[in-house]
Amino acid sequence: MKFRRHNPPPEDTGIDLAPMLDFVMNLLIFFIIAAAFVQESGIRVNKPSAKTATQEDKTSIFVAISAQNEIWINREHVDIRRLRTEIERMRRDKPKAVVVIQADQDARAGLMVEAMDQARLAGVPDVSIAATPR
Repeated sequence: MKFRRHNPPPEDTGIDLAPMLDFVMNLLIFFIIAAAFVQESGIRVNKPSAKTATQEDKTSIFVAISAQNEIWINREHVDIRRLRTEIERMRRDKPKAVVVIQADQDARAGLMVEAMDQARLAGVPDVSIAATPR
């Protein structure tokens, strides 16, 4: 006499979400780390607006000039006499970087011109002034 075992059909348990959750967590970690490498000047500047303002796509070195005529680069207060050296140091890390000057609309125009001059003396051919689009 033969005994037959009755094996019930396997239950459909659905889609395993663990690999998808691993992927999403990896993406989240990637974007958090990538956001840490975005370097801004470190202070909030009330930029003037311009109709011709465009988004800069290249890697940039941000130099901020506050309304109190203080110069900031990489969240560090920098004297105008040290600005050229700082830009040269940063250009060694990013040789194709352009300099973007984020001057507050109440900052002294002469200081902005001096900062542009120091950037050009540091060997940066492209110096831009940040503005908000109208």
